[in-house]
Amino acid sequence: MSCVGLPARRAWFRCERDGVAGLGAVDATGDEVLWYDLGPLDVVRLLHEGALGREDLAARIASSSSMPPPERFLSPVPRGGKLLCLAKNYVKHAREFGAEAPREPIFFAKLPDTLVAHGDDVVIPHWLDTRVDHEAELGLVLGFADPDRRGRRNLAAADAGAIVAGLTIVNDVTARKLQGQDREQKYPWLRAKAIDTFCPAGPFVVPADDLDGSDLRVVMRVNGEVRQDARTSEMVFSIDEALAAMSRVTTLRPGDLVAMGTPEGVSPVHPGDVMEVEVEGLGVLRNPVVKEPAAG
Repeated sequence: MSCVGLPARRAWFRCERDGVAGLGAVDATGDEVLWYDLGPLDVVRLLHEGALGREDLAARIASSSSMPPPERFLSPVPRGGKLLCLAKNYVKHAREFGAEAPREPIFFAKLPDTLVAHGDDVVIPHWLDTRVDHEAELGLVLGFADPDRRGRRNLAAADAGAIVAGLTIVNDVTARKLQGQDREQKYPWLRAKAIDTFCPAGPFVVPADDLDGSDLRVVMRVNGEVRQDARTSEMVFSIDEALAAMSRVTTLRPGDLVAMGTPEGVSPVHPGDVMEVEVEGLGVLRNPVVKEPAAG
């Protein structure tokens, strides 16, 4: 895997220019890295139109102007959609916490304010002094033609892949000790997953019809040291199976973000660390870890 941080396919991204959110694209497939300004477009509206597939992205690039690399990326989707995550979706990860792989997909939600972009700080709250872990994951950006805004429910596994517009990267940061304490008391463990800034995502989205997500290498590095290294082919439940299970419970909509679970090797991070998630073909998601100053 290269360490340059760029995707191996044409990809789109959200960025901020002169205080305005816009859409851009990058093409690093040739000898020169090319950046394109796609304009101040509403990505969720485009996802509702079924846009941003491989051919649609190529057409937009062909009619756009060039731009310099963005100074600041935004998260692939704005806050507002669902953030759904698979749990125990790698056998070895389940076993490293004394559990077995589930017989059916287990999933949970993160709250909207967990979502941050490539380069943003992951902020450990001033009151949290126990273990915080990284979790490298393949991410799915949902998008499909949905003119009536009804979303999709009760999908068959064979049809579920069609609602994925693109593939991206997610770091499901987790307050591990807090999670364990809540489990011991039979409390929900939402707060361990839902702390503000605990869901970095992006920066790039490769169209799902241009890259197969079923066998991609997923690597987590902390300060350059490899902590996690696996392939999505090791997942217990495939993308299609996971989405079908989710759609039986909640309506899936364009702009939703799904994280496909983390492999073994999760470990603590500390203020001053830099986390890098690299997923084959998708580039690198990089975020520093900082500690929130004490209140008052």
